[in-house]
Amino acid sequence: MARAFLIVLDSAGCGGAPDAGDFFNGDLPDTGANTLGHIIKHVGLHVPTMDALGLGAAIRLSTGIDTPGLSAEPTALWGVARETSIGKDTPSGHWELAGLPVPWEWTYFPDTVPAFPDDITNALCKAAGTNGILCNAHSNGIKVIDERGEEHLRTGWPICYTSADSVLQIAAHEEVFGRERLMKMCADVAPLLHERLVGRVIARLFVGTSRADFERTQHRKDFAIKPPKPVLTNWVQASGGKVHGVGKIGDIFSMSGIDTSVKGSDAELMLALDGLAERADAGDFIFANLVEFDTNYGHSRDVAGYGAALERFDLWLAQFLPRLREGDLLILTADHGNDPSWAGTDHTREQVPVLVHGVGVGEIGICGFSDVAASIAAHLGVAERGTGRSFL
Repeated sequence: MARAFLIVLDSAGCGGAPDAGDFFNGDLPDTGANTLGHIIKHVGLHVPTMDALGLGAAIRLSTGIDTPGLSAEPTALWGVARETSIGKDTPSGHWELAGLPVPWEWTYFPDTVPAFPDDITNALCKAAGTNGILCNAHSNGIKVIDERGEEHLRTGWPICYTSADSVLQIAAHEEVFGRERLMKMCADVAPLLHERLVGRVIARLFVGTSRADFERTQHRKDFAIKPPKPVLTNWVQASGGKVHGVGKIGDIFSMSGIDTSVKGSDAELMLALDGLAERADAGDFIFANLVEFDTNYGHSRDVAGYGAALERFDLWLAQFLPRLREGDLLILTADHGNDPSWAGTDHTREQVPVLVHGVGVGEIGICGFSDVAASIAAHLGVAERGTGRSFL
C-alpha cells in the first residue's frame, strides 16, 4: 500500500458556490466572492507548480473567469468541490472532507453588544476567576487584541469575542494571564458551548507590552466538538494505518483517529510534511491544515500578503512532490473561502479546488467534499467510504 496526503490550504476557495447568497459578511451576501480569482485579478499570482496540477483550470471551471498567468495544461487530476454542510468554517469543511457532512445547524452568536447570553458570560468569568470579560461582541482576532490588549493587561480580564462562525474565542496574554490558565479556562467552558452546538472554543495567546508590539503566538488551541460518527481518520486507523495530523487537525477532530500531531507556523508545518514524506509508512494518512492563509491574510483582508503566501507554498510544493513515493496520493484542497478583497472580515461561502497528484490526469468536474474522503479511502484500501463517491 502507498500513502495518502491531504493538504488543506485554509480558506483558498475559488468562488462560485451556488448557495453563496444565503451567507453574509455583515449585510453583504457572499455572492461573487472568489478568494483565488480575486487575488489573481488584483495582484496576480505566480504558482506554476499548482497551475500544472490544475489550479487555473479549477478556478475557470468554478467561476468562468479568466486566469491570466495560470494557463498550464493540467498534468494531474483536477476539479472543484462543493460543500453541502450548512456552514463556512473550519469544522464544517474538515468534517465533510473527512466524509461526514455536519448533521445539524451550528449555533451562532448575534452581532450585538453583548453577544453572549448572561449564563455564558458568567461561566467565562467563573472559569477565568475574574469579575468580567472584555469585548463580548463580534470582532476580528488581530483587531480585538490591538483594541483591547492594553485594557486586558490593566484589568486581567480575558478578551472574549465571536464572529460569523460558530465559535467563542478567548484571547489572553501568554505571560501575564498565563498559557495554562487560558487552556484550563477554555477546557472548563467548552462543554457548555458544545451542548449548545457552538463548534469551537479557541484559545488565542499573544505577547507584547502595548498596542505597538502585540503579536499572537503559535500556541493557539481549538476545543472543538468531537464528530458524532467515525470519519476518515477513524476508518484509516481501523484498517491498520496510522494518521498523522499536521497543524490544527488534531484539534478539529478532538484527536479522534489521530496517532501523531504536530503544530507550528506554516513554514514549520511544511518542514514537518517533508519529514513525513520520508518516514511515514505504507498505508498511512497524512492530514494537514495550513492555517495562515486564513488567519494572517484572509481575515485581515491582505490581498498581496495572501498572494505572496500562496507563491511561497508553491515554491515549497515544487520540492515536495519529488519526495513522494511511487503510488502515493496527494490531494490539495481548501475548506471554505476567505476572499481578501471582500467586505467584512469573515469567511466566504465558496467552492474549492481539488488538485490530485499521483494517480493520473484528467478532469474530475464538480464533486462533493465527501468525495475527497471516499477517494482517499479507496486509495488506501479502506472499506468505509462514508457518504462520498471516489473520483479516482
